[in-house]
Amino acid sequence: MLLAHPAVLKDLVEQYETLCALHGEKGSPAVRQRMEDVAYTLCVSTGTRDVDAALIAARHRLPGARPEDDSLVAAG
Repeated sequence: MLLAHPAVLKDLVEQYETLCALHGEKGSPAVRQRMEDVAYTLCVSTGTRDVDAALIAARHRLPGARPEDDSLVAAG
């Protein structure tokens, strides 16, 4: 499986987090659609099937991540 570059993953995570904040405040159809698009891209980029797993996988690939730390997984 091809893996996305950490810089691409960082950008996608940041976009998704920003869109989540906007969705909570405005909830416009355009923001919702962009959020779905970014979530899909995150899933494809990380080889996962849902956005929560994609975010965890992406964050583990970012510089400074501690791969042995699964606290995000255990919290859910």
